Amino acid sequence: MLDEGRYFKGEKVVKQLLDEMALLKLNTFHWHLTDDHGWRIEIKKYPQLTTIGSKRDSSQTGVWPSGWNSTTYDGVPHEGYYTQEQIKDIIRYAAERHITIVPEIEMPGHASAAIAAYPFLGATGKQIRVPVKFGVQYDIYNVADPKVLTFVHDVLQEVMDLFPSRVIHIGGDEVRYDQWKNSPQVVAYLQKQGPASPADLQVSFTNGISNFLAAHHRRMMGWNEILGGKVHEYNDNQDAVAKEKLSHEAIIQFWKGDTNLIIKAAAAGYDIVNSLSDDTYLDYDEKAISLEKAYSFEPVPASLPQHDAARILGLGCQMWGEWIPTVESMDLHVYPRLAAYAEVGWTSRQNK
Repeated sequence: MLDEGRYFKGEKVVKQLLDEMALLKLNTFHWHLTDDHGWRIEIKKYPQLTTIGSKRDSSQTGVWPSGWNSTTYDGVPHEGYYTQEQIKDIIRYAAERHITIVPEIEMPGHASAAIAAYPFLGATGKQIRVPVKFGVQYDIYNVADPKVLTFVHDVLQEVMDLFPSRVIHIGGDEVRYDQWKNSPQVVAYLQKQGPASPADLQVSFTNGISNFLAAHHRRMMGWNEILGGKVHEYNDNQDAVAKEKLSHEAIIQFWKGDTNLIIKAAAAGYDIVNSLSDDTYLDYDEKAISLEKAYSFEPVPASLPQHDAARILGLGCQMWGEWIPTVESMDLHVYPRLAAYAEVGWTSRQNK
């Protein structure tokens, strides 16, 4: 996965990465195109997503992991996005190398850039700026507003018109419920429609998106928070554990938690991509994830019952961008560990 929501890399860099993936027989490119800090894909029906949402005034500076506490900013404006014609060209380029591109459009959180472009999308309705500080933001779509659902469907329709991938990733991670709890419209919706908690509301919203994609013969994928379990300390217990069940059409990409959660989800009948952060995050430095540790990673947990092993569709390795502002830094983090993950993905445990 390449995160361009934080730093736009550009067509040349993406094609170089696709070339390397082809050499390593990696067949899926997960493209993180929207986040709090930037919207990187042209949506013709909503032009302000790129005229406003693709730009920020500055960027927090630092290195992983201390950067999260940094109080320094570079003061340099950052911007960039892909036109639909560029997207089509990159998709063609990937297909020639037998690589499927899975686009990720974050919702209902990690939405600050979109809300900065169109304030009606947000739970507060207030005008905001594209954030310059990295980390989890509070801004969240007002999913109780039918106009917001129309926006989401419109965006996904244009994305589906561009990308032939059967799988569409909708993010769903790190949603802070504070703005929902303080929104009269959302509170009234919860009381009238019946979701028991903000977590239930997120699952209900996510199921609606899954149904919309399924009606177009696509399958939804999201980070493991979409299951409705509590994996973050910043959401209260009563708000963070959903009673509503996620559709089994969803593919779950696990990044947070541990193998016990993966085993539980597989037993419940969900298909899974194993991307646990302590094992697969390429933005972590070599001290945290050495080449040896990357090569030792097993996507199918040893304790997973054999009859559930087929639920593990593969692994993902994530190049998050907060502390990776340059192509040189990206390359230093990606290689040679990407080759190790390719071997892990294609080679059985006993043949390594």
